[in-house]
Amino acid sequence: MSTPVDPDATDPVAIIGASGALGFGLAVRLARAGVPIAIGSRDPDRAQEAAQRALAAVPDGSFSGLQNAEAARAAAVVILSVPFRNHSETLTNLKGALGPGQLVIDATVPLAAAVSGKATRMLGVWQGSAAQQAAEMVPEGVRVVSGLHTISAASLTDLEHPLGQDVLLCGERREDKSEAARLIERIEGLRCIDCGRLEMSRITESLTALLIGVNSRYKAHSGIRLTGLPDPKWD
Repeated sequence: MSTPVDPDATDPVAIIGASGALGFGLAVRLARAGVPIAIGSRDPDRAQEAAQRALAAVPDGSFSGLQNAEAARAAAVVILSVPFRNHSETLTNLKGALGPGQLVIDATVPLAAAVSGKATRMLGVWQGSAAQQAAEMVPEGVRVVSGLHTISAASLTDLEHPLGQDVLLCGERREDKSEAARLIERIEGLRCIDCGRLEMSRITESLTALLIGVNSRYKAHSGIRLTGLPDPKWD
């Protein structure tokens, strides 16, 4: 039995890929909410540079820049925000750093841009989705939840931009999604919605490609908000 992560504690959260746009936006938003952030990158110098940029954006935030495995070891919750072309390699390299009880929130999307295709098209993944690939690759006892696919990186990074968006979470256990939701909802304006088991992530991941096309046509940074729902209770 895994030990639930307390999202209100001051333990750091690792963001693997926080030198990229989405990961960086999550880093500064969570840090502004009082969460210490361990920024992970394959290149520790790049991670430290991202940590300095994040500190400039959130001067009272707590940031460290580390190599991916070091960042993962430093946190009970790991957010994976890497291009799909690096997804499998990153997870392979993290196998020795991840352990039972850790929670991985996978925000990766298998966009065709990973193989020089269009960002509005999806790649087929043998397991069904990037998150299912992650669940197959992580060590036993590591829990995987997918989410954050429909949140605009540009909106996250602009700290003055009100969000008002929903985060669509998929995972095998309600308890795991609850832990992810209580962390993510520390970012003002984000509401998490339980979208079912991890197999549903093949649908939620594909919404990224849809929104890229919509936002390109409308020159916007739109997200998704589901109407007619009561506010979810994650306790």
